[in-house]
Amino acid sequence: MAEEKYTHYRTCNLCEAMCGVAIEVEGEKILSIKGDPDDPFSQGHICPKALGLQDVYEDPDRLKQPLRRTLKGWEPMEWEAALDLVATKLRETQERYGRSAVGGYFGNPNVHNLGSLLVLPSLLRTLRTPNLFSATSVDQLPHHFAALEMFGHYFRIPVPDVDRTDFFLILGANPLASNGSLMTAGGIGRRLKAIQERGGKIVVVDPRRTETAVKADRHLFIPPGRDVLLLLALLHTIFEEGLETAGELEDFTVGMEELRAIVSDFGAERVSPRLGIPAQEIRGLARDFSAAPTAVCYGRMGLSTQAFGGACQWLCNALNLVTGNLDRPGGAMFAKPAFDIVSRERRGRSGRWKSRVRGLPEFTGELPTACLTEEIRTPGKGQIRALLTIAGNPVLSTPGGGDLDQALPDLDFMVSIDIYLNETTRHADVILPPTTGLESDHYDVAFHALAVRNSAKYSSALFPAEEGRLHDWQIYRELARRLSTDEIPFDETNPMNLATPAQILDGGLRQGPYGKKGISLDLLKETPHGVDLGPLDPCFPEGIFTDDGKIHLVPTACAADLPRIRDLLEEAAPSNGFDLTLIGRRHLASNNSWLHNSARLVKGPKRCTVMMHPQDAENRGLENGQRVRVESSVGRIELPTEITENVMPGVVSIPHGWGHGRDGIQLRIASAHPGASINDLTDPRRVDALTGNAAVNGVPVRIAVGG
Repeated sequence: MAEEKYTHYRTCNLCEAMCGVAIEVEGEKILSIKGDPDDPFSQGHICPKALGLQDVYEDPDRLKQPLRRTLKGWEPMEWEAALDLVATKLRETQERYGRSAVGGYFGNPNVHNLGSLLVLPSLLRTLRTPNLFSATSVDQLPHHFAALEMFGHYFRIPVPDVDRTDFFLILGANPLASNGSLMTAGGIGRRLKAIQERGGKIVVVDPRRTETAVKADRHLFIPPGRDVLLLLALLHTIFEEGLETAGELEDFTVGMEELRAIVSDFGAERVSPRLGIPAQEIRGLARDFSAAPTAVCYGRMGLSTQAFGGACQWLCNALNLVTGNLDRPGGAMFAKPAFDIVSRERRGRSGRWKSRVRGLPEFTGELPTACLTEEIRTPGKGQIRALLTIAGNPVLSTPGGGDLDQALPDLDFMVSIDIYLNETTRHADVILPPTTGLESDHYDVAFHALAVRNSAKYSSALFPAEEGRLHDWQIYRELARRLSTDEIPFDETNPMNLATPAQILDGGLRQGPYGKKGISLDLLKETPHGVDLGPLDPCFPEGIFTDDGKIHLVPTACAADLPRIRDLLEEAAPSNGFDLTLIGRRHLASNNSWLHNSARLVKGPKRCTVMMHPQDAENRGLENGQRVRVESSVGRIELPTEITENVMPGVVSIPHGWGHGRDGIQLRIASAHPGASINDLTDPRRVDALTGNAAVNGVPVRIAVGG
């Protein structure tokens, strides 16, 4: 008897785009995954990554039972014994060495996970350690920093209103590969094309001619790490030519005259030699941006993960504001999510403590990940002796990953909550594998707050969890229960310690901005394609969270960073032999290191190559496809060349997330396509001094024939 076929609708949780998918199922077998044309947000768009939902669920390498490292190798454990062992080891470490002796690292997938976002904080409160780290400070910390300093809340991050803008200025971002990042925009290709079809313009500024740059109206090459000078020069032209207008924001903005004075030192003629862009081109870009009916400036990874990340995100916001394009249709706006995580009670704070070794500042409870390895290796009070990692692979994804790979075995104890035995978790003493996406309920708590259009969508689990499996939130709760003390008790009667993530979500929806309009979990269950809540609306001045209710156009910390920026004008060429500058890149079918164990997502031409300009290759006598050695001050890797005019002379590009095939892992597909890790070249000492974010773009390197 044939099993019934049916279609399951959900949101793909493998990147930020929130694309709706239609999964055709027969019994327990997935027949197909397609875009859901009835999803009001993504309107049928998906990318190749959506197939990864099936590949991860069906992956024979996926762990389904706790593992314990022994002298004989990995051995399975029962859940109760594994949870008891982990809690005992963490508690003993803190009792002997203090709370700081336990550290935690949390990877990017946690932000895509309902259970992690709603329940993980209860476990962290129980641990009460200052040594917490995450992918945020290797990715987007400058955005949060600028949001807190200017608007009073770390998650008050403006997003481009791409559906209504007339001029889209993109710096250091490649949304056609990322699907949008800190700009949740399912179907971004369609949205970009629509800008041009209605007569608008797209300008991309990037050291590489990216997939997005190819489709843009104009692309400007720029040396890595100098975007801050371009932004200052654009503002200089705007002020000098009287093009500034804060519009309706003027009455609650402070610092306009201070910004005018700051940018006076950065005229187009002065910065032009450092940018390789003619002064008239810079001035023309400023005039075009100001003259457009609506315009928005958006900067992403190329800006955030460099030495001036915080200043760049501050100045992007400033450029939008002084041209009247902040908090207005077609400009940089703010989402109004049904489950609202932006509240006055949790605005975020920074600098309450510093890292023990280097003195890098805390931000909203986390230290910069660039200092994780030194906090493990450096003896003394507060040294990390036990580590908890959750859905993260910092050996591949954080600066100086090779050094971290060497440091992890020195820990007294390590536990990983992860579904794979990978480059990081291979060092763990215990691995606790949770269920995967298709076995879990899903709601994008974070990405609805960063979306280019307001919507709400809930996805029930497609498959029930197998017997003897735990969801991640159940693991957190069980560990918190075991780690509780008289000082920090686990209240068995507290509804928050009893409710499921779905129940917590329902409460938030009912209390949210659309609760009185009937938005609830029940309603979302009845509308599996999602609910459209309309375009973004202006929210200021009510949406300003600073103590004085004003937008701070020139935050004190940003002004203090200006001497470092001025030094960039006089920066000398490197004399240490590292004559090329390294930048990263990503591919549409990949998401960091997540999906390299899917055969269909890694098939085709090798993607882990070093892109270099023909002129640089000719000067070194290199041919396309030739294996070369790339060296930095901290490491070396080998990989093939990809000679192309799509990178500017003097710049080379290597994708991030690769470097598989190390001993002790059980990933068949990834091990067959190992590539090399760009983070064996990045230096954890290179950070944005303003925010502590890792500066993994702009690394000086040199290239020689491999071997």
